[in-house]
Amino acid sequence: IGMVARAIYPKPVVVRLSDFKTNEYAKLEGGEKYEPIEANPMLGWRGASRYISPTFEPAFRLEVRAIKRLHDQGLNNVWVMIPFVRTIWEVKRVLEIMKEEGLERGKNFKVWVMAEIPSNALLAEEFAELVDGFSIGSNDLTQLVLGVDRDSEVLGRAGYFDERDPAVLKAIKLIIEGAHKKGATVSICGQAPSVYPEFTEFLVRNGIDSISVNPDVVVATRRLVARVERRIMLEKALNG
Repeated sequence: IGMVARAIYPKPVVVRLSDFKTNEYAKLEGGEKYEPIEANPMLGWRGASRYISPTFEPAFRLEVRAIKRLHDQGLNNVWVMIPFVRTIWEVKRVLEIMKEEGLERGKNFKVWVMAEIPSNALLAEEFAELVDGFSIGSNDLTQLVLGVDRDSEVLGRAGYFDERDPAVLKAIKLIIEGAHKKGATVSICGQAPSVYPEFTEFLVRNGIDSISVNPDVVVATRRLVARVERRIMLEKALNG
């Protein structure tokens, strides 16, 4: 992380904090001794819920101290992103832990959250009062908004898993609007912007701040975004 942060300083490096699930930790050497068996790890003990748990909090503090060490070296362009945040009180507790370890959200330390749960969309403004940015995880958001297992071949073949579904688009729109009302920025990661040009156009028209795409479509996506932005400007001019 430090090597990357130095190479691009003062541009920011946003580090997504750990988000391994119980079944993934269990596969590590000795992991099965400590991890509970969950029927659905995707919706289980992961992300922010681990950080604030008494049994995992000491490990989370090690992550925070590593980021603090980089800031002590002058690399204040290293920010963090909290994944799989279900509730407002989770964010508050995570921020408290980071503050206790010497990292306080402010001018030189930004905190983002992954927006991948319906609650992030429904309470976007409330979350935005506590953080500086959102990164929409369109894969998990689609899964949870539509109630579709993204790994299900049956549902996948039937066309249920689709980031372009109106419900998913509405959730994304709510996140962007809520974040911007409070001055927070919004990015998006996931497969959809790399695959569906119409999805990218939807994002641009709704004011997304940045888009993550696969390397092979970066140039094409930049051109698409430029075309859409020109189209928006022309439409505004024509409509007075």
